[in-house]
Amino acid sequence: MSVGASHGRLLIKGGRVVNADCSVDADVFVENGIVLKVGKNLEVPGGTRVVDAVGKLVMPGGIDTHTHMQLPFMGTFAVDDFYIGTKAAIAGGTTMILDFVLDQKGVSLLEAYDKWRGWADAKVCCDYSLHMAVTWWSPQVKLEMAEIAKNRGINSFKMFMAYKDVFMLDDTDLYEVYKNCREIGALAMMHAENGHVIDNEQKRMLELGITGPEGHAMCRPEEVEAEATGRAIMIANQLNCPMYIVHVMSKSSANVIVEARKRGNVVFGEPIAASLGTDGTNYWHKCWRHAAAHVMGPPLRPDITTPAYLMDLLANGDMECTGTDNCTFNASQKALGKDNFAKIPNGVNGVEDRMSVIWEKGVASGKMDENRFVAVTSTNAAKVFNLYPRKGVIAPGSDADIIIWDAEATRTISAKTHHQAVDFNIFEGMVCHGVNVCTISRGKVVYEDGKFTVSAGDGKFIPRSPFCKYVYNRINKRMEDYNPSKVEREPYDGPVYQINKNGSESQSPSVRNMHHTTSINTAGQHVNTSPISPTTSTKVLAPPGGRSQIIF
Repeated sequence: MSVGASHGRLLIKGGRVVNADCSVDADVFVENGIVLKVGKNLEVPGGTRVVDAVGKLVMPGGIDTHTHMQLPFMGTFAVDDFYIGTKAAIAGGTTMILDFVLDQKGVSLLEAYDKWRGWADAKVCCDYSLHMAVTWWSPQVKLEMAEIAKNRGINSFKMFMAYKDVFMLDDTDLYEVYKNCREIGALAMMHAENGHVIDNEQKRMLELGITGPEGHAMCRPEEVEAEATGRAIMIANQLNCPMYIVHVMSKSSANVIVEARKRGNVVFGEPIAASLGTDGTNYWHKCWRHAAAHVMGPPLRPDITTPAYLMDLLANGDMECTGTDNCTFNASQKALGKDNFAKIPNGVNGVEDRMSVIWEKGVASGKMDENRFVAVTSTNAAKVFNLYPRKGVIAPGSDADIIIWDAEATRTISAKTHHQAVDFNIFEGMVCHGVNVCTISRGKVVYEDGKFTVSAGDGKFIPRSPFCKYVYNRINKRMEDYNPSKVEREPYDGPVYQINKNGSESQSPSVRNMHHTTSINTAGQHVNTSPISPTTSTKVLAPPGGRSQIIF
């Protein structure tokens, strides 16, 4: 496919350039990692390497908004590290990942940041950036968040409403974190599930003798996700804080997001390759290993119409970005929970197959066009996370992160042929129309015709500034217009009810007690025995039926 010398120059010739807004037949000239020209009959220096794209689509490289490479979790580590995971990503057409700094409660965010940068910088094969997880709250955390947003290149912070006693924050802490996010110009991200309900339901399932992977799905039904999604959005909206819901897995949760967006809330939803490409019926598979391989949180949904429903929302603009939540564990690691589903490490694959799955389920099915595909796999992510127009578009001045896509080719997904370290693939056997045949990262061909020309450390950390205009233009305008004011009125100067220090009444109020005790004396008279003063009464002298001495 490629011919000629390089000298840091590439000419991608003969293809159809596809951006989120339009598609044009054009060539692309790249020099020193930057797109310099897009057009026909380009004049380029001698010695420029030519990449043949005739009959192919030339698109911005994918941006995976949600990965967990080599994550320490549930007593083990994810097997896809930053080298293997990013190498697999470029094979599938993704040229940038956004991973998560996710450490334990009580660990300094700055120390955790340094740890993840130390793991990633020397290994990544493509560009990457980081989100920061906030799993505890204190004045120290508040200051460290500000430092990270201002000077460490992270403008998004993720919280958990699940994983009780591990990562979960209660609503009081969430309120403070959201408030701080808005003040420092960051995007709040949320793993939305009701952790208290899950904790109790796990115990109930185990007491019923349900120990297999189906118990994982049964204790985390979709209303648990939907309730937390609504609560997260509500709290954020009270503080005028932008909200990003990660891994949208259910129709119920998606509907909550859609309705909030209709009300004008600044909220973004992220379905992932797993929720778009498969379903939760796998948890009832007779093979324990197969069922366990699909365990993730929130779980896949047994409603088989969910993937198509989420794809429709993605196609029509109600959802904006797509990730994978790539967090992979081999069968032996999953077997930590062979007798207790609550101990199965949560996580699935997707970083290599996301682009193909979305093309197959979205474009090949007729739900979206090629431009919307670019939007949901690359451009929107670049906009939301303040990478645009450096990333997410093929235009003069943008980074030369480009893929060449053969829309007519097909491939069959399999763990036997994928490039990830994990020994299972949740999309096993899926035939996908649309195949990445060439990946260009930072202006260099790193994958072509099934072969890699990339080394660990070729990718770079990409810092992201706070107060992203795509997110914060609406937030800032609302802050300008938000001007709560008190009502000017004369001070109240009437009596004030007194309460003793022990909380009891200082004196009985002069109100009628509808439950006071009464009796009738020997003369037939009504007697009030209540300690409260008797109320006004009327003596009926001659009622119908005869004279009476009873007072009513």
